[in-house]
Amino acid sequence: MKKIIGILLMVTFLVNMNGILRAQTATSKLKPILNHIAVYVVDLKISTNFYQNILQLDTIPEPFHDGRHTWFAIGSVGHLHIIQGAKEFTPHDKNNHLCFSVGLITDFIKILNQHSIRYEDWAGEKMKVTNRVDGVHQIYLKDPDGYWLEINDAKD
Repeated sequence: MKKIIGILLMVTFLVNMNGILRAQTATSKLKPILNHIAVYVVDLKISTNFYQNILQLDTIPEPFHDGRHTWFAIGSVGHLHIIQGAKEFTPHDKNNHLCFSVGLITDFIKILNQHSIRYEDWAGEKMKVTNRVDGVHQIYLKDPDGYWLEINDAKD
């Protein structure tokens, strides 16, 4: 009799755990995850070259094949879509930026220097690095369309 009660309790526990896990999975499916970021650019060739050769992002297949899109992988789940069609360059505030992390900021700065690309710290001092209170080093630069990019060496 004790074995039967024990088995019934175990089955009840497993059924309840299964329901809890299903509920958690259903809830997590409701939470959005980053799919892509789209950047509207004036010249696709120039912007593609920048993101490919300066930021060293890898291109991924894009379904349109219309000569107006380049897609890049960013991280393990997201994409960056560069879309040609902007009529003119518009100013962008530094607070509105994309951020990428690199292994060593000094190595990335060497690439920028090789291509004569200017960067600055958060305060706007040219060719300087911001040293945040948490130990992360960061710089800011603009892409060919004037969109701000932060590059840092954050490990998380």
